[in-house]
Amino acid sequence: MTAPVSVRPAQPHDYAAWRPLWDGYNAFYGRFGATALPEHITQTTWQRLHDAAEPMLCLVAQDDASGELLGLAHCVFHRSMTRIEPVCYLSDLFTREAARGRGVGRALIEGVYAAARAARSQRVYWQTQATNAAGRQLYDKLAKHQGFIVYAHEL
Repeated sequence: MTAPVSVRPAQPHDYAAWRPLWDGYNAFYGRFGATALPEHITQTTWQRLHDAAEPMLCLVAQDDASGELLGLAHCVFHRSMTRIEPVCYLSDLFTREAARGRGVGRALIEGVYAAARAARSQRVYWQTQATNAAGRQLYDKLAKHQGFIVYAHEL
């Protein structure tokens, strides 16, 4: 039997346990080795996640028995042209490979939903690659695919 998982806001002392999750997330999307994020971006991101003036949140999933961090979720709250209340963008979601299939991703998304409700947001949204079949199986159970295609242009 696997130990229960708790979801909580990350604390500054979690950096050493958060960093491998962040690196794993970035590697999943091809940002490693020569294409890795510059270190100053990672450091700035970590600082922003703990700055009360930033509309950002980092949740972590923790194994209740071992205390090991199993996953992360990063959110950004922002204004919208179609709503008065803030909208929650789930920017990053990652579960350690060895912990997949234990409900960690679901627990993190539900933690984001709870945080969004607490912020009086009525909408949480996110995007993923079309090829992320395992993630999409979970997402289809927890949210509705709106059919949008994402465009981006680097400046």
